[in-house]
Amino acid sequence: MWRRLDLRGEALTTLSSAEIRRRLPRAATDVDVALETVRPICDDVRDRGDAAVLDATERFDGVRPASPRVPADALARAADELDPAVRAALIEAIRRTRLVHRAQLREPVTIEVAPGTTVTERWVPVDRVGLYVPGGRVAYPSSVVMNVVPAQEAGVGSLAVVSPPQRDLSGPGGTPGPWDGLPHPVVLAACQLLGIDEVYAAGGAQAVAMLAHGTESCPAVDVVTGPGNVYVAAAKRLLRGVVGIDAEAGPTEIAVLADHTADPAFVAADLIAQAEHDPMAACLLVTPSADLADAVEIELGKRVPVTRHRERVEESLSGQGAVALVDDVDAGLRVVDAWAAEHLQIQTAGADAVAARVRHAGAVFVGPYAPVPLGDYLAGSNHVLPTGGTARHSSGLSVAAFQRQVHVVACTREALADAAPHIAALGAAEDLLAHVDAVEVRSR
Repeated sequence: MWRRLDLRGEALTTLSSAEIRRRLPRAATDVDVALETVRPICDDVRDRGDAAVLDATERFDGVRPASPRVPADALARAADELDPAVRAALIEAIRRTRLVHRAQLREPVTIEVAPGTTVTERWVPVDRVGLYVPGGRVAYPSSVVMNVVPAQEAGVGSLAVVSPPQRDLSGPGGTPGPWDGLPHPVVLAACQLLGIDEVYAAGGAQAVAMLAHGTESCPAVDVVTGPGNVYVAAAKRLLRGVVGIDAEAGPTEIAVLADHTADPAFVAADLIAQAEHDPMAACLLVTPSADLADAVEIELGKRVPVTRHRERVEESLSGQGAVALVDDVDAGLRVVDAWAAEHLQIQTAGADAVAARVRHAGAVFVGPYAPVPLGDYLAGSNHVLPTGGTARHSSGLSVAAFQRQVHVVACTREALADAAPHIAALGAAEDLLAHVDAVEVRSR
């Protein structure tokens, strides 16, 4: 079902992180190729607005909404019809996520760099954001929570959510159902619970372009966040600069660092849980225990045939699934740090101490009772995380994605006079004498 990589006896400390990564499986997504597909779509939306969005939606999603914007009564109806258990779970997820993201807010800080000269650092929210909620194989109300809550906590005043319209959600005998042409009702219900009344039935590159350029129904935004497929990632790359973006999210992934103390049933269940997202999901087990690797493979053999999304899971595990055998946990840490997983689980003896040594991961899940689905739904942490090894340099979605740092500089006449000789020296060294004069004119 998956490959084995024997890294035992390897001098991993002599290999660069890039060399280790090249030995490990990960789905390749060619965003550059997708760029050529999305460029005309984005240009068309820029030029024709809503009509282009609707045309692209009909072409790619097989349904044409009456308007890109979701009517207010549809949002209210979705919330009214929401399963009570799902409602309770969403409310609790919102509560926990607010607690974590509210704690990320920063107070203004003033630093006196010299007597009479201060720099104040302020964090100012952007005016308007567009939040992408995927809706391909399944509905993701949890992604509504993960995008909306940090934006709200950051103080953003205007939020727009986009999500692909659905078709054939209900209706007997193939007749159109009451939700056809709208995003999934559980997504709409999550928006209503969060107080979001601006929602658009649009997905893919056309949705990103609508947010970036603006259309008749949707004013342009300043920042676009949220995960999506390769075409969403390509549109974000193409339009970066027109708008700010969080990241170019790729296929989801998990690494599990485990030793002989791990429960193989737990590990197998965790790998399957990630694989059911996407046939391109990457699932990596790193362990110094060949016995654990054998036991996990046996568990997979039992569990995969009876899982709901068997074909998807099998394709993921056979395509990007692997177990890497290493000499010890230290060597395993070297491997998972190089791979820089979106999700990293630590299931070893002394898991807390091992997790504290991790440098590169989108989110770290510590011990046998902190599985990734806890983070997906209810840990309070954000599940919009860096993929494809970008956790080496990028972070998950947070309040910071929706704020800008502004420096406010204040200086007295006497303090400027004290600094003037240094400014004169540096201005002369750079041959920018008007800079020097702009200071000296104030002391004449």
